[in-house]
Amino acid sequence: MARWGAWRSTPTATWRRGPPPAVSPTSDVPVIGAGTYANNRTCALSATGVGEEFIKHTVTHDISALMEYKGLSLQQAMDQVIHHKLKPGDGGVIGVAHDGALALVFNSEGMYRGAADSNGRFEVRIWE
Repeated sequence: MARWGAWRSTPTATWRRGPPPAVSPTSDVPVIGAGTYANNRTCALSATGVGEEFIKHTVTHDISALMEYKGLSLQQAMDQVIHHKLKPGDGGVIGVAHDGALALVFNSEGMYRGAADSNGRFEVRIWE
């Protein structure tokens, strides 16, 4: 998904698949600030879900802004946006913070996701 390189630049990537079952062609949101976002000071994020809701709530930008302006951790910011701004079943976000912390948060029945880090974390999941 994303990894900081030697230059400490924040890359991000997104994929083409919605929450199971993929509900419509708007299931993924590669719109900057809605479904994908990167900020060197905070995090890199990629989302999947009901595209209209992610666009309406500028989900990924909002997560980064909560980290930058309120000092929330990646996990706290993602929990706040996914569980309190979006409706249940709207989708989820995967992200990596500027400090290397990983978070994978969703409010749908399931979300295809995976994470690995240099400390030995390796996980691939669909359901809770």
